[in-house]
Amino acid sequence: MSTYIEWLNNVNYLDFFIVIAVVIGVLVLRLLVLWSTKRLQKYYDATRSMINWFTFYGILIFLLIYFSKANWMFTGLFSMGNVEITFFLIIVAILIISLASRISKITTNVLLPNIYSRYNLDKGLRFTFDRIIHYTIMVIAIITSLTTVGIDLSALTVFAGIISVGIGFGLQNIASNFISGIILLFERPIKVGDRVIVDEIIGDVEKINMRATIIKTLDNEHIIVPNSYFLEEKVVNRSFSDPKLRLVLPIGVAYGTDVDKVRELLLEVAREEHLVSPTVLTSPEPFVNFVGFGDSSLDFELFVWIADPNQFIVIKSNVNFRINRILADNNIEIPFPQRDLHIRSVDQQVQNKFK
Repeated sequence: MSTYIEWLNNVNYLDFFIVIAVVIGVLVLRLLVLWSTKRLQKYYDATRSMINWFTFYGILIFLLIYFSKANWMFTGLFSMGNVEITFFLIIVAILIISLASRISKITTNVLLPNIYSRYNLDKGLRFTFDRIIHYTIMVIAIITSLTTVGIDLSALTVFAGIISVGIGFGLQNIASNFISGIILLFERPIKVGDRVIVDEIIGDVEKINMRATIIKTLDNEHIIVPNSYFLEEKVVNRSFSDPKLRLVLPIGVAYGTDVDKVRELLLEVAREEHLVSPTVLTSPEPFVNFVGFGDSSLDFELFVWIADPNQFIVIKSNVNFRINRILADNNIEIPFPQRDLHIRSVDQQVQNKFK
C-alpha cells in the first residue's frame, strides 16, 4: 500500500493533462482525416485501417517516449515470480502482440493472395495457410513479449502442469476440439468452401476455428459444429476429391407408355439442359435407368452428372421443369397412386339386427 501511495505522490499530473490533450488531439485529427477520405469510396476501408493503425501505435510510442524518464513508468505494479511488472513492460508487451496481429493481417490479406493466385491454390488450402501463418506469428509474438517482460519461460512448466490437470478433469472437450481443429487444417477431410451434409442438413464450410467449424446452410443459417464431430462422425463431403456429382431424378409414367420413347425424351432433356448450363456434363453421359414396374407406374431414373455440387438444387429443379414440359408435350401421362374399392353385400340377418 505504501508503494502505491509513494507512486501517486511522485506523479506529475501536468504530464497527464498534456498526454490527455495530445491523445484527444490525435483522435480529433483522425476523425478529420477519415471525414476527408470518405470521397475515396473504393479505397476508404484500406485508408481507414491504415489511419487506425497509425493512431494506435502513434499513441503507444508517444507514451513510451514522453514518459521514458518518469520514475512511475518503471515502478513495480505487481510481481510475477522474480519479475516486477511495470507500466513500461505492459505497454511494450501490448505493442509487440498488437503489432504481430497487424503483421499477420497484412500478410494474409495483402501479401499471400498474390502468391495464392499465382499457384492457383483452392480456397480451402488458402485458409489453411492463413491459419498456420497467423498462429505461428502470434505464438512468436507472445513468447517474445514474455521474454521482453522478463518472465522465464522455463517457469511456465509448472503452469503447463496445472493446465494439463485442468484438461484432464474439466477441459477435455475443449482440448479435443482444439486438437481436432489442427488435424482438420492439416489432414483436410473438410476445407473451407466444401459443401457438406451434417445431420441431413446441406451447407458450405465457411470457417474452421480453433474450437468449432462454422457451416452456412442453403437457408443462410449458420451451424456451429465442434471440430471433433468431423473426426468422430460420418460426414458427407460433396467436394472432397472430385467435385462431380451424380443427380438422380425419379420419374413414373403410366402403364402402356412406349418406354423407348420415354428414354429418348429424358436423354433429350439432359442434352437441352447441358446447352444452357455447362454445369451439366456429357461425360460421363446421362443415363436412363428402367427401375421396374411399380404399383401405379413404370418407374424410371434419369442420371445426370454435374460439375459443381453447389448447383445441385438449381439443376435438379430446372431438369424437373423440363421433364414435366416434355412429357406433357408428348401426351405421356404421369400417374398417381390409385386403389380399387370393392364393397361386399351385407348379410340380411346383420341388416335386420341393426334395424
